[in-house]
This record gives sequence, C-alpha cells and structure tokens, in this order.
Amino acid sequence: MNTGVIEQLKPVKAPSASKIWLKAIELTARIETLPGRLFADVVDDWAKRQPDRTALLTDDAAIDYDTLARRINRYARWACSVGLTKGDTVGLIMPNNADYLAAWLGISRVGGVVALLNTKLVGPSLAHCIDVAKPSHLIVAHDLADALAGAAQHLKSSPKIWTHGDARAERSLDVALAALSDDPLTPEEHGDVAINDRALLIYTSGTTGLPKAASISHRRILNWGFWFAGLTGATPQDRLYDCLPLFHSVGGIVAPCSMLAAGGSVVIAEKFSATNFWNDIVRFDCTLFQYIGELCRYLLKAPPSEYENRHRLRLVCGNGLRGDIWDDFRERFAIPRILEFYAATEGNFSLFNVEGKPGAIGRIPPLLAHRFPAAIVKVDPDTGAPLRNADGLCVTCARGEVGEAIGRIGVADDGGGRFEGYTDAGETEKKVLRDVVAKGDAWFRTGDLMQLDDKGFFHFVDRVGDTFRWKGENVATSEVNDAVREFPGVVDATTYGVSIPGADGRAGMSTLVVNDGFDLTGLAAHLAARLPPYAHPLFIRIAHELDATDTFKQKKGELARDGFDPDKVADPLYFSDPSGGNYRRIDAAFYADIVRGAVRL
Repeated sequence: MNTGVIEQLKPVKAPSASKIWLKAIELTARIETLPGRLFADVVDDWAKRQPDRTALLTDDAAIDYDTLARRINRYARWACSVGLTKGDTVGLIMPNNADYLAAWLGISRVGGVVALLNTKLVGPSLAHCIDVAKPSHLIVAHDLADALAGAAQHLKSSPKIWTHGDARAERSLDVALAALSDDPLTPEEHGDVAINDRALLIYTSGTTGLPKAASISHRRILNWGFWFAGLTGATPQDRLYDCLPLFHSVGGIVAPCSMLAAGGSVVIAEKFSATNFWNDIVRFDCTLFQYIGELCRYLLKAPPSEYENRHRLRLVCGNGLRGDIWDDFRERFAIPRILEFYAATEGNFSLFNVEGKPGAIGRIPPLLAHRFPAAIVKVDPDTGAPLRNADGLCVTCARGEVGEAIGRIGVADDGGGRFEGYTDAGETEKKVLRDVVAKGDAWFRTGDLMQLDDKGFFHFVDRVGDTFRWKGENVATSEVNDAVREFPGVVDATTYGVSIPGADGRAGMSTLVVNDGFDLTGLAAHLAARLPPYAHPLFIRIAHELDATDTFKQKKGELARDGFDPDKVADPLYFSDPSGGNYRRIDAAFYADIVRGAVRL
C-alpha cells in the first residue's frame, strides 16, 4: 500500500468508443460458452494465476486471491452443512466488509440464493423485505442485531438466525465456518448450478409500492462484471475504491465484480465520507472509483483537501453525475475520464456514455442497436400511464420530447434484453408494457423519464409514478404514507418528491390531513422507528383535505408542483431538520435559504 505522495498522472488519450464497446462484447461473449462457470470460478481462476495478488482491501485487512477463494469455499460448505438445497434463500444483513462478498459468492455457488438486505432498514420495513425473500437462514452482523430485534415482532417468517462477528453467540457463523475445510470443492459439492439459476435477490422499489426483491441470475452477475471490466479497461494493476453499499447492485456487484473479473483489487470502505475520501484514494493508491451522483455533489461542496489532486486515478465510473456539475467535478479533481452509465437492478437494457459527453447518461451504439432495442414513449404526466394511438399502440417520443424509457424484452439474438423479474409474479407483470410498437410485443418499463438529444444521447429527467430517489435511495411513497398515517392525529396523508435547486433527486414531502390530536413535535421520533432516514419526509404540509381521482387515487401532480414555496401554498409548511428531527415553519426568508443551498438537507 502506498501511503506517500503520488504524482498526478499525465492525461492519457482514451481508447476510441468502438474499441471500448468491442472489448466489452468480447469479454461477455465468453459467458455463453461455459454455462456451468459461475463468478466464484472466475475468482478461483485468478487465485491459481496470481494467488498472492490482493483481491480485497479494507482499513483492517488485505485479502489476496487465494485467501478469498478459500473463504468462498468455507461459505459454500457452510451452506451445504445446514442442508441448503438449490433455490433455498439465505438473508444477509452485514455492513460493508470483505466477508460480505465471500458470503454470497460461496452460498450461491452451491445453489443457494442470497437476499442482500438493506442495513439501514428498521421495524416493519426490514420485516417486509425479509418476508418477501422467505429465507430459511438469516446471517446478521453482531453490530446489527438490534435492528433485527426491532423487526422481530413484525416478521411472518421464522428463519434460523446466525450471528457474524461474535464467536460467543448462540449460533455463531464464525465458529461454524472455522470448523469447515477451505479446500477446493469437489464436483459433488458444486452440484448442477448453472448461469441461468437465481443467485441473488436485490431489493428495488421500482415505480410503485413497497420494496420488491429482484431476481439476479448467475448470468447477470457475470455479465455485469465482465461488461464493466471491458468498458473500464480494467487490468490486474487496477485498484477500485468502493464506498457504496454492498447491498446495492452498483456498489455490491458492478463495482467489485468488474475488478475481480479482471484480476484487479477492490478497496471496500465502510461508508462514504467526504472528509476521508481523497485521503483514502491516495492512501490505497486507487486508479478508479465508483460513484453515484450524490457522492460527486457532496465532494464538490466539501472544503478543499490536500489530497484531491495528488491521486493516480485514470477513470471514474458511475451513474447520476448531472450536467450542472460535470465539468466542475472533472476539472476541480483532475479526473482524466468519466464513464457515466444508466442501468436498473432488474432492468433489461443499459446505457453507457463512453464518449464522456457532459450531462448524458449514454447512448446505444449502432453496432448494438439491433440487439438491445430501447425507446422513449409518451406517458400521461399525472397518472404515468402510456399514451396510445388509434391502433392501441404506444406513441414514441420525438427527439427532445420527454417520456418513459423502455426496453424490449427478449434475448439479444432476437433483439431484446432479459427481464428476470421479482419474487412476486404480479409485481413482475406490472413492469411489463405490452403492445408497444406491435401487437403482442413486451417491453420493460424503467419508470424513468428521459429525452433523446439530436446526437442520440439519452438524458435522465425524472422518475415516473409513486417512487422518487433521494440520498441515493429509491423511496416508496406508499411505505412513507403507511408510517405517517400510524401517527396519532393523522387522518390521511400523501407523499411525493419535490425538487430542490442544487440537490440531486427529489426530497420527500408529505401533505397531511390532521385532527385535534395531532402534535407535530412527536412525528420525527415516530418515523425514526419505522423508516430508514432517507425515507423521512423533509417537508410537511398541513392541509384541510386531499384531492383524489374518480378511482380514488391521490392527485399528487399539483401538490408536487406547488412544492414547499409559501408564496404558492397557503397551508402551513414545515421543514424537518435532518440533524435534530425538529420541525421549523417555512416562511419566505427560510424558503429563500433552502433554495440557495444555505440549509443542510
């Protein structure tokens, strides 16, 4: 590990866009030729070729490829030892650490399915996500045992609980693993697991309702890993800094697997810290890092660091870097190349901005257009329903028009992308849009509003429906509504996202109808016990009634357009202080402070 001063690399000419695409295609084409080769086998291959090269680094440990491969074998044998059979699910509640990857790679290697549970969830939210997965076993970090205990009364399922990080626990995973061999698995232990089998469940809110468990196959993991290894040009000499949650698809699969696919190293940080970020980049001698848009904005707002221009980065990769800060981010931190992309955990197509066009989320190159058709269709701005022409087909947006992005469902050879759906068949069907360009066809609904520019680049605009994105997380408004309505004195509530100048995503805002029993001072504590922090509504509006459609669906469009501007809203408006949980009345002066960025969000 290099802890000294690192000279800034001279700008290196990036490879042509066509070479980048062809490399990614070359690497992923090999997946189909070996249907029994899983990602754990990729790690094994590198362990044989370079056993002593570092695979994973944290503040506490440096794990080489041989050690990682052996750790994966222990988890695989643990799964067999507890009687896990193909398709059985294990829930995983662990913070960012090296064992996180070893756990799901090992358990899924022998046919188990691992549900990656959000460590920020509490109470009913956590219980819901556990019940959706129906795990027979649940691995929980010792430090997160209290969160699980708080959800216990809401659980419908009864998984066996294994504690990680405490050898004295009644059912200690550490003790169980230590008793097992870490030698290579025999063919009998491997079983008949193949790339089309389910490996993971990763949670996503989609566009409506509570979190859903998206099915992730071994094929999808391999595709993500090798595709991004190709697009980033990853090599064994690379080190990628990953401070994103490992329970998310980007932080937990795309980032680490792209490096491990190439034999490189992954630096796993416990969490993102604007204060320590650049120090870590230099200290660990990183050549890449994975970002989300909020991370970039936080770094730009942070005071200058003595390390921010002393790094050896050659590329940063991520999604959500908006055009208003793109150039400032690149120039201030001397970033040689930015690879912005768009993808959804359960989505069937992706977009990549390999040209580095500021503000664009990517495009589909001509050589791939026939394999992964994507389109933007017009939707009703209030209901989110697709607009249809006289023939009953969807109406495609012209260049510059805003609509919902969709991708044709199928396989690449037939002009489509795979949609693996959720654990719930009904929720899966809700994401399918039929009769789009021809009767009988099927397309995946992203739930994202986009527009296409005259160069063929896609630009993200907003979310469709009842979900909005805040603090890097998708927030389901129905879940927030349920929590708010449980508070004494709340007669009814509706939640939606509102835009704040200079902030990514949309902040939560709830409009409440209340009676005499309502006391605003207790609401923050009530929500803290039921919702993760990012889902707490930042703004509260107290109204006399809520408008609804003829089918009793809440009308949110006008409420969202009014936002929290006291000049537009006669109802009382309040701001929730994220640090103290207190509510402050919004007047014209305080509103001005919020929109100019003088208030901590």
